[in-house]
Amino acid sequence: MRCRTAETGLLRGEGSRWLGSMAELHTDRLLLRRWRDSDLEPWAAMNADPEVREHLGDLLSRDRSDASVAQYQADFDRRGYGWWAVEVRGTGEFIGFAGLDPVDDGMPFTGVEIGWRLARSAWGQGYATEAARAVLAYGFDTLGLPEILAVTTSTNHRSQAVMRRIGMIRDPADDFDDPCAPDGPLRPNVLFRIARGART
Repeated sequence: MRCRTAETGLLRGEGSRWLGSMAELHTDRLLLRRWRDSDLEPWAAMNADPEVREHLGDLLSRDRSDASVAQYQADFDRRGYGWWAVEVRGTGEFIGFAGLDPVDDGMPFTGVEIGWRLARSAWGQGYATEAARAVLAYGFDTLGLPEILAVTTSTNHRSQAVMRRIGMIRDPADDFDDPCAPDGPLRPNVLFRIARGART
């Protein structure tokens, strides 16, 4: 079983622009783009923040944080989607990531999941919802995915609220225990789904 190691010829869709092998996504306030060296320090600070990592597990060292970015970029280059760096267009500030990732082997379901992670300073401003809507559009309109999933811990009510705002639906029958998480609050997980054409 492969567990998530938190650190470890497509048509161009509306709102996206190709940069080499990676599309940029633009929203009213955000730019979802390729990672830059200047993102590494604020990304490491996020990964060392206990509140940001509350529903993800252990804090990350700088080396592990940097390695995660290299892996994200390699994955994106290989398959044409993955985790974009998220920047506030008005200021150029890096605030986190959002994107799509194949569901890990060993989970009780398959598919492609959407996710996001923002610095605490960016919470409560609607950025996660705005970025997630752009990612959903890319997944459905450019990649042609029939369905997109989202997974989080049962206690992560903030992320679950974003999932609902972008039109995702949870069936409690799909709730599951993450086989890669230790016993405790990170183990019970919820699964949300949205089908193409059901976007809000």
